[in-house]
Amino acid sequence: MVIEPPEVTPTTNHGGRWTSRFYRVDILGVQIDAVTMTQAMDAFAHMIRTRHPHLVFNVNVDICMQARLDSELASILRSADLILVDGTPMMWAARLLGTPLPERVSGSDFLPKFCRVAARSGYRIFLLGAGPGVAERAKRALEGLYPDLNIVGTYSPPYGFERDEGVNAQIVEQVRRVAPDVLFTAFGAPKDQKWLYRFRSTLDVPISMGVGSSLDYLAGRLKRAPRWMQVLGLEWTYRLAQEPRRLWRRYLINDPPFFYHLAREVVRRRATTHG
Repeated sequence: MVIEPPEVTPTTNHGGRWTSRFYRVDILGVQIDAVTMTQAMDAFAHMIRTRHPHLVFNVNVDICMQARLDSELASILRSADLILVDGTPMMWAARLLGTPLPERVSGSDFLPKFCRVAARSGYRIFLLGAGPGVAERAKRALEGLYPDLNIVGTYSPPYGFERDEGVNAQIVEQVRRVAPDVLFTAFGAPKDQKWLYRFRSTLDVPISMGVGSSLDYLAGRLKRAPRWMQVLGLEWTYRLAQEPRRLWRRYLINDPPFFYHLAREVVRRRATTHG
């Protein structure tokens, strides 16, 4: 069942930049907007109309844990214009903390659904990131679903590009030249967040959003877990089975402490409430 949050009207200020009035939920120090998929779509339409740069990110267990150890990433997340929840365990965490979120809005679900809206509205989209050729294959897949979709560019930069100022400048110029309304990046966390924050002003794109493995799914390089596994919070096991060498440390070492910290926070909040 979807819990509808209070109706909120996004506004603009700060020279026309969109400002959210959605309430935010705190999960272990990371603030997440309590929005439905539909409300996120509406927020995108508002942000595009302003023509000012905005940052949108998804937060899952892995990003939440990274932010606890990486103050730069934590600061970037706090500065984002819209933070969406990704992953069933994060939904469980919000509920256990007494602040349930209305709906999971993962990047892998949001991207194709937004592209359907973009095809109707004439929004211009750029796909940036993932492995060689993946962004282009994702483009073809999306255009197969939505023939009117206007994807104005794709690029899969070489490994280590973020440390090469010349390549960074070329990427920014390539994006600026085609003037997209939305830039979707698939570098992985925390590279998505840090690169987009660094170049948000020079890119001059109304919305820049990191979408993780979404392009790999669209391109067919990876398969998404069945819906029942997503609902039961087992999507990570499916991911691990596909890329064990890349993901074993994340899922078996880095992420499990999340549940320890969550349990402590639940106890602390309940003690404060009943104390």
